Amino acid sequence: MNSERIRNRKEAALLLAERLEKYRGEQGVVLAIPRGGVPVAAPIAKHLGMPLEVTLSKKIGHPSNPEFAIGSVSLGSVAVDERAEVPTAYVEAEVTRIRENLRHKYSLYMGNREHVPLKDRVVIIVDDGVATGKTLMATIELVKKEAPRKIVVAVPVASPSAYDQIDSMVDEVICLLVPPYFQAVGQFYDEFSQISDELVIKLLQEQENS
Repeated sequence: MNSERIRNRKEAALLLAERLEKYRGEQGVVLAIPRGGVPVAAPIAKHLGMPLEVTLSKKIGHPSNPEFAIGSVSLGSVAVDERAEVPTAYVEAEVTRIRENLRHKYSLYMGNREHVPLKDRVVIIVDDGVATGKTLMATIELVKKEAPRKIVVAVPVASPSAYDQIDSMVDEVICLLVPPYFQAVGQFYDEFSQISDELVIKLLQEQENS
C-alpha cells in the first residue's frame, strides 16, 4: 500500500482486520456506519467472528437552520446540546419523526433481525473515513449509553482534528492514515465509488448466512 493512499474499501478492510486481530473470539459486535462503512466492516466482522450491525443515527437540526446540529438521535437513545435553548416540544417532535425514518431504514437493511445488545461487549465502530467526525462522535455518544465493555473505532483515514477528538472519547482508535493535508475522505482512495442500499443489504445478508 502506498503510505499516502488506500486502494479501495476492500484493501482498507483487510488492513484494519489485521490490526484488530487481538479481538478475535471476544464477545463483540462490529457496528458499521452506512452506507460507506458497511463494505469495510463486513470483512472485519467475518475475520473476527463477530455479528455485523448497522448503526443508524441522524442529527437534530436547529429550527431556524436545519444544517446546524443541536443533537443526534438513534433507535435507542438521544443526545441533545443543552446550550441550544430550543423548545422541548420541537426536540420531541423531531426525535419522533427521525426515529420513524431510522426504523424504516433499519428494517430495510436488517430485515426482522433483532438488534444485538451492546452491554458488556467490545463494540468496534467502522466507517470508510472521517472528515469532520460529527457523525462518528454522535454515534459514540449514543453507543456509550448502552454500556459496552470497550469501544474501539476502526477507520481507514481521518482528518487530524477528528482523530484527536475521537481518540479522547473511546478506548482505542485504529486508523491507517491521518494525513496533515486533509480535504475529503475520497482523495485518499484510488477507488471510492458510491455505495447503494442494495449492496449494503447484500453484504448484511451474506454475513447473516455465513
